[in-house]
Amino acid sequence: MIPRYPSDAELKLSMRQILHPLFQKVAEGISEFTFANLYLFRATHQYRVSMLAGELLLITGVDGIGSFFMLPFGLPDGQRLEQLFEKFKTMKCVSSSQAQVLRRLGYEIKEDRDNFDYLYTRQDLAELAGRNFHKKRNLIKAFLNNYSYEGRPLLQTHKEDVLEILEKWRLNRDEPGDYVAAKEALEKAEELQLCGGIYYVEGNPVAYSLGEELACGKSFVIHFEKAVSEYKGLWQFINQAFASILPEQYETVNREQDLGNEGLRKAKLSYRPIAFVEKFKATVPLQRGSVV
Repeated sequence: MIPRYPSDAELKLSMRQILHPLFQKVAEGISEFTFANLYLFRATHQYRVSMLAGELLLITGVDGIGSFFMLPFGLPDGQRLEQLFEKFKTMKCVSSSQAQVLRRLGYEIKEDRDNFDYLYTRQDLAELAGRNFHKKRNLIKAFLNNYSYEGRPLLQTHKEDVLEILEKWRLNRDEPGDYVAAKEALEKAEELQLCGGIYYVEGNPVAYSLGEELACGKSFVIHFEKAVSEYKGLWQFINQAFASILPEQYETVNREQDLGNEGLRKAKLSYRPIAFVEKFKATVPLQRGSVV
């Protein structure tokens, strides 16, 4: 059970049966708002959960700016909302529709550009047609010409191989990044109903993609994509290869945020996103009296 506010609890895997169906109905497609994503990053952000009136989920956490809260299923009444801002200071992952309401109520709204999700059409990523993708097609062609490869659906039988890829990826980095969450995602992929693909070169495991559907089943979000470093064109290949096997029901692919990393931003923009899933932060203005 999820406790009633002001009581709260750590996010547990057993809560999935309650929360996952609710997250599937969230239309905005914010990548943080899937049960798997919240669960896998529960320690990173010290997430705790409770229920408000009207079956609204409250998620609280802590990051570099201090305490924060998120309301994936809607806003509570004005008095409760004021209490949450007073206690937790900042509301994160505010959707565009929530931002409009909160702005009218007098809260200060700021774009959280570093956490905008990048949206692409599934067809664009699968086909890479046109002049804009000429360099990427050349890299993929070079990969295909130079290596013998095989792609397979990512199943539990590939667990050792995919963990080997993750460990090699980690060795080539100065910082762990999302290593802990990525490892648990592989270990609990079945329970979390994550799906993906694994790729081999000359029989050796070299890359994988892992994600799930969101935005009422219209989009597929790539939560994790890892590869070893020694194969030129591999990253471009797996990006296209995985998009090409996604079912047509997914109109878009959500490749999540760039976190303000310049290199990552450049790479994500180079694939020509059709849109962003915009996110905002909300706070109480310094002149408290302006909030009604």
